[in-house]
Amino acid sequence: ADLLPISPYGITKLAAEHLAYAYAGSFGLDVVVLRYFTVYGPRQRPDMALAPIVDALASGDAFELYGGGGQSRSFTFVSDVVDATVAAMERASRGAVYNVGGGEEVSIHDLAYRVRDTVGANVAINWDATKPDGAPRKLLDSRRLANVGWSPAMKLETGLRQAYAD
Repeated sequence: ADLLPISPYGITKLAAEHLAYAYAGSFGLDVVVLRYFTVYGPRQRPDMALAPIVDALASGDAFELYGGGGQSRSFTFVSDVVDATVAAMERASRGAVYNVGGGEEVSIHDLAYRVRDTVGANVAINWDATKPDGAPRKLLDSRRLANVGWSPAMKLETGLRQAYAD
């Protein structure tokens, strides 16, 4: 399938893949590409994934989400990312490309309430449907990684509890 990124971020990720293949060809390196999707977990960057929501909840502040909440994502726990990376590094074919995702699709609306329940906060969630909400759906197929012995192990509820315990 043709890859046609729609954002500057997506374009830079695709450019990095092309750069990796160019280096592989020029210097005889082995390259395997892993495409990580919506990674979360302990000690994540404070501006990524679920951290801003949890911070707002922990401080008792209402938080705002863009769009109507119908957009969906597949969140990937950091330990699954590490395991997928090791499996690909040890057993993937040279030049292979794999998607790494948690496998469970959840709407942003449902996720917001799951996170709120996980951290035990009862604060308002404000939806701003006038602001862009990103792609309507980000769900990927990571089943090809089964060829190297990997599949996601962390369920979303368990991952949320581990990521945001106290």
